[in-house]
Amino acid sequence: MAMAGERAEDRTLLRIAGADRETFLHGLVTRDLQPAGAGLTYAALLTPQGKYLADFFLLNRGDDILLDVKTEIAQALAQRLMMYRLRADVIIEDADLPVVRGLGDAPDGAWPDPRDPSLGWRGYAMEGGDPVIDWDAIRVAACVPETGVELIPNDSFILETGFDRLGGVDHRKGCYVGQEVTARMKHKTELRKGLVTVSVEGTAPVGTEIMAGEKSAGTLFTQAAGQGIAYLRFDRAGRDMRAGDARVSWPA
Repeated sequence: MAMAGERAEDRTLLRIAGADRETFLHGLVTRDLQPAGAGLTYAALLTPQGKYLADFFLLNRGDDILLDVKTEIAQALAQRLMMYRLRADVIIEDADLPVVRGLGDAPDGAWPDPRDPSLGWRGYAMEGGDPVIDWDAIRVAACVPETGVELIPNDSFILETGFDRLGGVDHRKGCYVGQEVTARMKHKTELRKGLVTVSVEGTAPVGTEIMAGEKSAGTLFTQAAGQGIAYLRFDRAGRDMRAGDARVSWPA
């Protein structure tokens, strides 16, 4: 059963239109755009060096594409897309529509969040109430990173942050910006670092270094309900780590 939705006040919708909109996005982002009516696509834009710049949802409406992105990076993303536009017939503008999200089954006019079933659904141009849901607790339990927290522009690599598991990258699609580095990480190396859900006793500021004895083992990010999302070096991680005054354990 769908629950009433709430406004996602930290999100912005961009509208991408023009005859070349689909081919334009296809050459840039980490996932193929789904056909009109097929639901949301979760994807990212990377640097040419394969590092994360922005993550977002794409909704193909047939005549245009909505791009749902964290407000704090929306302007920078729009500028980056404009830089790539060149002579393509593409319009990038503010859609001036609200983003609404909720738990349970998606109501009419909304779409399931493609990253994890626990994250419910998202809708656009719908009525929504005041925010009350603890989304941090939900995403910590599912190890879903957040823009600007665990996902750090010009620093994060998407395979280390779980994009395979979240459906945010397609290794079979054609070229996109940063594709060579991402493919090399996928096929030629074993990931030795990445985001995981850890157990946390106590609390520590987001970004606190995690220590395993005298050695740095990673960084602790969002915490909720006795758990946290941590970026760990797997060869140093274990059951007895510290992050400031907090005790950190992995596996959780």
